[in-house]
Amino acid sequence: MSAQFRDYYQTLGVTKTATQAEIKSAFRKLARQFHPDTAKDKKAAEEKFKEINEAYEVLGDAEKRKRYDEYGVNWQQGSAARGAWPGGNSGGARPQTRTAGADEEFEFGGTGFSDFFEQMFGGRRAPRSGFGETPQRGQDTEADILVTLEESLNGSTRQISFRRGSSKKLETFTVKIPKGIREGQRIRLVGQGGTGASGGGSGDLYLRVKFQRHPDFEIEGLDLHFDLEIPAWDAVLGCNVTVPTLGGRAKLKVPGGTQSGRKFRLPGMGLLGTDGKRGDLYAILNITIPEEINGKQKDLWEQLAALHK
Repeated sequence: MSAQFRDYYQTLGVTKTATQAEIKSAFRKLARQFHPDTAKDKKAAEEKFKEINEAYEVLGDAEKRKRYDEYGVNWQQGSAARGAWPGGNSGGARPQTRTAGADEEFEFGGTGFSDFFEQMFGGRRAPRSGFGETPQRGQDTEADILVTLEESLNGSTRQISFRRGSSKKLETFTVKIPKGIREGQRIRLVGQGGTGASGGGSGDLYLRVKFQRHPDFEIEGLDLHFDLEIPAWDAVLGCNVTVPTLGGRAKLKVPGGTQSGRKFRLPGMGLLGTDGKRGDLYAILNITIPEEINGKQKDLWEQLAALHK
């Protein structure tokens, strides 16, 4: 199967020479603009949000970005160079058994990733079992599934579809995403992997969880980190602000004289752990300075400077 090349730089609106900081900034700006929770056209925004996330999944990761830049529009050559088991480069083990016939390839839907991403970075193929009289079980295969932080916290069900090789039959399954699932864990679909030979059973399909990048939060274990930006005068005088959480917004009081870099802890507002307890949310203060000021504002700043001297 062939997939259409995706220009991730164009998706994020950055150049190929963009720094990681510029890529991150572009992602956050677009992600906030097209987040389904705030957009008017939720369906269109959801698709755009997935595209933005996929682009940042690649360009925001140094190793993936290097591979993407190396092959570019000739990405299929890179896929072939990695062999018939792309999952081996994403944490899967490449089978050592010699096989006969072409690899069995899967086309997925509902995982949150495009066919291009799956073919270049995910595990999509399962080598066919060797032919003979002895029954042989089909090989296991893997694919990535994009899971939101909200799904990780609350759990959900998703409709996953896939088509095997040249088959016209589209197989659809309801997949349960349990509460507290972590990135890197796998969801097992028994008997939905590679086809067995000589009466052997089919292998299993594993959906490897990858967290969807969030426009507001960085993840550290079960904790979430949020960059709280306030102007200099609010940091000096103190203020009341609201910060986003996975369940809405929370109020936070910033005392006067707070320094940049201070962390405010909101307990129990992070991700869900296996023990049923949640991590924390940390709002990290970042004081912003106006880039341009008019004459009157400049006079006032100079008066303040003179008072401090």
